[in-house]
Amino acid sequence: MSAGDEGAIVFAGGGTGGHISPGIAIAEEVAALAPNFRCVFACSTRAVDARMLAHVGADFVPISAEGFSLAPRRLLRCMRAYVAGRREARELLEARRARLVVSLGGFVTAPVSAAARSLGVPLLLVNLDATPGKANRMVARHAARILSACPTPSIPRFAERIVGMPIRRVACASLAPADARRRLGLEPGLRTLLVTGASQGAASLNDLLLHLVREARPAFGGWQVLHLVGQSDAAPIERAYREAGVRAAVVPFIHEMGLAWGAADLALSRAGANSVAEAIVNDVPTIFAPYPYHRDLHQRHNAEPYARDGVAVLADDLIDPVRNMSTLGAALVELMTVDARRESMRAALAARPREGAARAVAEIAVGMATRA
Repeated sequence: MSAGDEGAIVFAGGGTGGHISPGIAIAEEVAALAPNFRCVFACSTRAVDARMLAHVGADFVPISAEGFSLAPRRLLRCMRAYVAGRREARELLEARRARLVVSLGGFVTAPVSAAARSLGVPLLLVNLDATPGKANRMVARHAARILSACPTPSIPRFAERIVGMPIRRVACASLAPADARRRLGLEPGLRTLLVTGASQGAASLNDLLLHLVREARPAFGGWQVLHLVGQSDAAPIERAYREAGVRAAVVPFIHEMGLAWGAADLALSRAGANSVAEAIVNDVPTIFAPYPYHRDLHQRHNAEPYARDGVAVLADDLIDPVRNMSTLGAALVELMTVDARRESMRAALAARPREGAARAVAEIAVGMATRA
């Protein structure tokens, strides 16, 4: 991201776009504030990390790491990966003359943070979720400073400061809706529904839309769909829209999410912290469907404040598309067909104050790196 000569600020995190995108946002601001520091990403070995970081020309090094599990074989893999990852991270920090590690969460942060401690490199933890994960709770014990993108109700004093979610510049809409739709190959004059499961996609949301265009076709009158399917097979989803006579663009992933949010009148989305923040900052009325396989359904906490304020809808993902018709499907049909409610939500979103979270975190990071 930058080509300085005073050492590096290393961003540790990955495994999902929700960990990578905020890091890129902070690194963009670091590059503008202090080009004398290099920005390097110590990411996971998952393909999504490499894809996103390569797309923005970031300097990155994959680090061996596995998610923690008590299952004997997985625990053994986790421990082996941790040992290897700590060695790799130590080599990276030494080679790049790291002045600071910014920990963004995810299992890769454990070996990188351990390497930083062993070398005396200070840690800045940026918690991104309303419920801090295991890795963040562990890193917090040794972090010099702890910031959070949002309140953490389960651990009220977890962070010293709530800064808001760092949002990448390309995730912010910069074009008029009609222009954004043209750039995406959509009809500029049609109202647009964005369906996104974030970087990994969401099979249950895909299945719901397959069912919905068959069972609630009248609701799609005057609408088109921009559907990000993630790793799922796009062909059956494209076929369902075509057979229902609904105009749709079905794509795996969009790097410039500002175009997608800028094109959207309404969205159906997972409730990861980054997805929630992008929807809110772009003033898009959104139905949030928390990831249903987390035991504690902790994604709910990311969207709950906005649902309470009436600027978003929070509905359970019951996984089965027929059952989801009564939760997510009903909420979606209502907002597609009741224009007044959708527009009042958008107006309320537009009236909310804006946060400069990425710049705020970058200023703290640069200050810490300068003093190190």
